[in-house]
Amino acid sequence: MCGITGIYDMTGQGGVDPSVMKIMANTLIHRGPDDSGCYADRHMGFGFRRLSIIDLSTGSQPMFNEDKTIVSVCNGEIYNYKELRDRLISKGHRFYTNCDVEILVHLYEEYGTEFLNLLNGQFAFAICDKKTNLLMLGRDHVGIAPLFYASVNNHFVFASEIKAILKHPGVKREVNLTALDQIFSFPGMISPQTMFQGISALKPGHYLTVRNEQIEAKEYWDLSYPEISDIEWGKPESYYVEKLDELLTQAVRYRLQADVPVGFI
Repeated sequence: MCGITGIYDMTGQGGVDPSVMKIMANTLIHRGPDDSGCYADRHMGFGFRRLSIIDLSTGSQPMFNEDKTIVSVCNGEIYNYKELRDRLISKGHRFYTNCDVEILVHLYEEYGTEFLNLLNGQFAFAICDKKTNLLMLGRDHVGIAPLFYASVNNHFVFASEIKAILKHPGVKREVNLTALDQIFSFPGMISPQTMFQGISALKPGHYLTVRNEQIEAKEYWDLSYPEISDIEWGKPESYYVEKLDELLTQAVRYRLQADVPVGFI
């Protein structure tokens, strides 16, 4: 569990105050006590708090591509990063760490926003393409890693937790009555609603782009149900037992990748 936050100047004229970035990032210290990082230029700023799991010594964020025109921060883990890393190296990409999330800047460089379809993991990330002035946010398929955002005074603000967004001086603390109604009517709020007016949650299986004051969210994944004709009927019980064991073993093996002690119950 790490923490990310950021500010993007949608006009390219107002700039980003690095001191605000640091204040926002420091509200997430409980999510990442091991390390911190901050990057800001005249258009954007990213803040990061790290809980070290993979590549303890060189896995600090933000991460950059080779010419530092693409920058990213990520909370989470990319389980299939080794396979993707090998593919990217074969295409000529250079890596400077052994950290799983370094692949994000190179995947974006190689495939654009379509790279999300290649990921297996739990994650919430932000990528800024400084050549095209594009900001991209992405969230994992089922929303394990949280990510919230708001647009205020030509600034697009995002963070792993709402408390960091509230540290931005332009964000107001106003109750969202629609979300309050959902809490009383349903088991909980329905994304993108949050308890604060003007602050939204990025939906699971979605990504969002910001450029030239245009904000657009798109779905990249949804749970699909097989047609009856596609289901393998008539197999012996042992087949389904072995298949379930195979899938569970593969899923657990992916999640045991770490450079720190792990446990399994």
